[in-house]
Amino acid sequence: MLTILGRANSANVQKVMWTVHELGLEYDRKDLGGPHGGLDAEGYRALNPNGVIPTIIDGDIVVWESNAIIRYLTQKHDDGGLWPSDPGERACADMWMDWMQTTLTGPLVKVWFGFYRTPEKYHDKEQIALDIAELGRVYGLVDKALEGKAYIAGDQLTMGDIPIGLTLYRYFTIDIDRPALPNLEATYRRLTERPAYRDVVMTDYTSLKDTLIPGQAH
Repeated sequence: MLTILGRANSANVQKVMWTVHELGLEYDRKDLGGPHGGLDAEGYRALNPNGVIPTIIDGDIVVWESNAIIRYLTQKHDDGGLWPSDPGERACADMWMDWMQTTLTGPLVKVWFGFYRTPEKYHDKEQIALDIAELGRVYGLVDKALEGKAYIAGDQLTMGDIPIGLTLYRYFTIDIDRPALPNLEATYRRLTERPAYRDVVMTDYTSLKDTLIPGQAH
């Protein structure tokens, strides 16, 4: 059976869990990281030398890095579906998966940690306003790419939608100003109609609010 190591409210773990639910795979998930600890344990470091989550164990195969896990699972279990069989469509999905890591993650992390997870009395309001505006600009690139398409690589959900789509629930539900993003909003609504997205992604994250105090170790 597939083993997934990582706490359920980790965004990177949720990418993997959403994929697993879409594929209908049996799995055993074990809490690790955050309040559960265990990332510095010798046994875990032997699996993942980076000491981060998630990590999966599939028989004799160990995979870490959430996007690599998504690629591995979709190619193995859903060739022609979440894993596009057409090289051009697959390249498009791949491109946006990498873009999420290289371009979206930076401003997203700044807003998530600087605005949501840091108590208001510690907010740098001017910087937060700049970060929120930059995040809206970056999401605007996805909005433009979605023009005339239901999903990022075409008319069906692929692996390319999972990393970006995972971020949309928090983006559209935290209390910030957002630009008009009609194509992105339409894709987000489609995602919310999927049982796997509702079950894995649309979960309560309020336990993370105001948990980062500047100057304190976490």
